[in-house]
Amino acid sequence: MPSGEQTAARKEAVNLVVDLDDRQFDQPAVHHALEMLAARGVQPLREHRASERTLAWIDAEFGGSYSGQAASGGIWLAQNGEGILGFASYGARVPNVPWTRRWQSESDVAMFGPFGVVARARKTGLGAVLLHAALFALRERGFRRALIPAVTKQRSIDYYARHANARAVERFELDRPGKFWRTTVLASGNGTNFQSVVDGARAGTLPLDVGGLIVNRPEAFALERAARAGIPSKLVYWERAAESRAQYDARVLAAVKETAPELVLLLGWMHVLSPDFVAAFPNIINLHPAFLPLDARHDTVTLPDGAVIPAYRGKSAVDEALADTSSWIGASVHRVNVAVDRGEVLARAPLRTIGGEPREALDARLHALEHRVLAAAIRRWADEQR
Repeated sequence: MPSGEQTAARKEAVNLVVDLDDRQFDQPAVHHALEMLAARGVQPLREHRASERTLAWIDAEFGGSYSGQAASGGIWLAQNGEGILGFASYGARVPNVPWTRRWQSESDVAMFGPFGVVARARKTGLGAVLLHAALFALRERGFRRALIPAVTKQRSIDYYARHANARAVERFELDRPGKFWRTTVLASGNGTNFQSVVDGARAGTLPLDVGGLIVNRPEAFALERAARAGIPSKLVYWERAAESRAQYDARVLAAVKETAPELVLLLGWMHVLSPDFVAAFPNIINLHPAFLPLDARHDTVTLPDGAVIPAYRGKSAVDEALADTSSWIGASVHRVNVAVDRGEVLARAPLRTIGGEPREALDARLHALEHRVLAAAIRRWADEQR
């Protein structure tokens, strides 16, 4: 992609700090607020470690990138007869990104967030109660300060200042201007996700320089998409009668090495990569059409309604879910290792199936979800490389 077509999307962010010795986080004040919440028919619930069901609900409601952060800490929830209304997580592992690294060595500081309230429960005071409960939980654990990282909206900054006396301690740009990671995409089919990545890169919303496409099927429409975008592409087809799997794997490896990528994206690539390939490229990300568990050791995954279904790894994930009449499918983006679909999940979101829905309509809904989850995962990956 010509560099002149790229512009870096700049977004200013603020790190906020809360002093936990503030009297509004005293136990009597927080407990009174929780009791008042219960009197309104909203049940507060504390999970010292967020449950699988709660994490799945977070992904469904808030886009798919929060659960990986919330999973490592505690969480306060509020719910009524309609379901969960909001959450506030606390004490999660401080992420290894530029704007939080210096805080990793501050022993008296703990992280607040992620934090979210569903639309129908906003402007009811619910969020402030959850915020105070989570900050009290950090104080209860012996911390003196809470870090609220990378707040980008002024109304959110004002909210934290008003309800927690939070103060800004650092201002920075979330997107580093001028750095676009040279990326090679491997695909096998229509290439809708390839197109979404190309479009995001050119719009400056994804920090990528898509430098090449490799496909393994001559009929893959992704080839046409690459031609239209002016992106070099190559067909590496497996002549099964003429060469072994090892020979074919070597050709795939050689083709990708020629493009010298910093990142390899697998977007509908229907061939298991060899251990040599995985070893050659330290940064490989795969988009998988299923809601994968955060713990790669698990072969089942819990959904927002409490249902437990198979993880549906492998190339026929959607077909297998539909054959099982599963009420859920989904999309996950994960790092690639030698175990199929068992790398660290970067972002994920579940998707309900609808009885009697034509497959074309389901695929359209799934593709739209995949585009959103993929973009969130790429941005998370890029942040962690700085």
